[in-house]
Amino acid sequence: MRIIEKMINGLICGFCFSAVYTLADSKDIEQKTTVKRLPIQQEKIFPSEMVEKASGCYFIDFGKADFGGLEIEIKKPEAGRRLVVHMGEAISAPGTVHRKPGVNIRYWTTNVTLEAEKQVYVVPLRGADSRLMSREIGPVMPFRYVEIENAPQLEKKDVRQIAAFYPFNRNASDFKCSDAKLNSVWDMCKHTIKVTSFGGVFIDGDRERLPYEADAYINQLGWYCCTDDLTLPRYSHEHLIQKPTWPTEWIMFSVLMAWEDYRYTGDTASLKEFYNDLKAKTLIALERTDGLISTVEPPFPKEVGDAIHIKKIKDIVDWPAVERDGCEMKPVNTVVNVFHCRALQLMANLAAVMRKQDDEKMFREAGGTVLKSINEKLIDPSTGLYVDGEGSKHSSLHANMFPLAFGLVPAANRGKVVAFVKGRGMACSVYGAQFLMDALFDNGLEDHAIALMTADNDRSWTHMIEGVGTTVALEAWDMKYKPNLDWNHAWGAAPANILPRKILGVEPMEPGFSKILIQPRPGRLQWAEGYVPTKAGKVSVRFDQDGKIFKLKISVPANSQARVGLPEVCGKKMALDGKSIEWVESAGYLFIDNVSTGEHEIILQ
Repeated sequence: MRIIEKMINGLICGFCFSAVYTLADSKDIEQKTTVKRLPIQQEKIFPSEMVEKASGCYFIDFGKADFGGLEIEIKKPEAGRRLVVHMGEAISAPGTVHRKPGVNIRYWTTNVTLEAEKQVYVVPLRGADSRLMSREIGPVMPFRYVEIENAPQLEKKDVRQIAAFYPFNRNASDFKCSDAKLNSVWDMCKHTIKVTSFGGVFIDGDRERLPYEADAYINQLGWYCCTDDLTLPRYSHEHLIQKPTWPTEWIMFSVLMAWEDYRYTGDTASLKEFYNDLKAKTLIALERTDGLISTVEPPFPKEVGDAIHIKKIKDIVDWPAVERDGCEMKPVNTVVNVFHCRALQLMANLAAVMRKQDDEKMFREAGGTVLKSINEKLIDPSTGLYVDGEGSKHSSLHANMFPLAFGLVPAANRGKVVAFVKGRGMACSVYGAQFLMDALFDNGLEDHAIALMTADNDRSWTHMIEGVGTTVALEAWDMKYKPNLDWNHAWGAAPANILPRKILGVEPMEPGFSKILIQPRPGRLQWAEGYVPTKAGKVSVRFDQDGKIFKLKISVPANSQARVGLPEVCGKKMALDGKSIEWVESAGYLFIDNVSTGEHEIILQ
């Protein structure tokens, strides 16, 4: 009972905060943004399955959920005849749209009255389904399944889902591997990235349809890895700089998003426009003498709120609150200060890009001070683990996985922190899983990461697909962890970026991919292949391994070079395109530099 009460209280609290924030007048926001958004596209999708259950009663399955409307064509309309239409994301039984799927799992029913001579009908949706949508597009809702009652004879081509989404090049990316479950995870997460773009800004999901920084960060990375457009991540990032949300860590995410924007685009226009905003969003103004920050003690200053464009912020760690692994929410919070440290480090990088030497020096020194304080004051010397905050004796997964993901753990403690993080399993939300996966892949635990992604329990992406039956990522692992979850949250689609960035290993080494890192982390996979969009062009990767030979085939786009790392899983004899080549060893990988444009084969044995 106590757990249920905590969950309900957390849900109410979240609603009270988020209900305050609405989308500002788009004209005000777009006056300062450095990109012009593209028009929303629409696509007609025909059913993958259509069954006439009884005379005039049809069940339609479009195969996957999309945000859109429903169009029905009646060849010989009988004036006054009334169709009953049911639309939804879930089914309660084969051939039946779920009438009561959950508070935010979508179901809609309405009537359509036929008119003489009118053949094409657009099913009316709720007024709330017009949020974010232009008049040209009209209201949209997420749905996969449809039932139509009292209909004349219909064929598959007569019923169309009119999907709406931001321009999305499906052919820009792909991923396949020897694990069928992982392939299904990729398909679901890539589809999530596409369908949740319907409003022309990265949002949290259908329930609120609002941008949030943490959601947008995970969405940003997934968008970069799935399609070749660079405008939507930039617009969403700049929107949130001007209209931030309430969690403390979310404020600092703007700095993380700015860094990724620069890495993936190589363009400084956004930095020039929002540089001072980003400086404030490090929350350096909250520092005490040791560099650590608190939003509680002393009270949050008005001038800081003015600088970051919001009156009040509050630490979050993870959401919903039941996903915090028992984290003690201390005034000086470890996760918050880890984000602060990371924001300072990246702000120093951004200052260097902008050639602001004094700022670079200041942020570099501030980051060093905070890191020293975190590792001196927030580590339990008896366990070697991070505690949840100043004065805490408890060590949560979050207090340890975030510093591990951000590369902040001292070498002497890394082994203990890695073992602890591995031992906690998936004790975080779908949002936290982004950073758990980063931490695991970057510390040699790719097998464990893959096992967590495809686990048969109720805290995995495989559970979303096989256990729940969704084709779009959920807001939480399961309804029992968040009773008001929705079925269309891109912050639950971390594998859309983890699989290309970590398993295929493709990331920018220099801004705009003038130099590319290709460092696959294969784990137990026998093979994997795919291609990743970059500003320089498509990067393709395929690896095969059998314990004796590791074979890597890559394609480097024009005007780029690559640094290629092969895992030390067999011998150390390496050949590039049939010729022996020297390598440099680092952290279990053998690296070769300056691999030129074109197709190459590298064999390690």
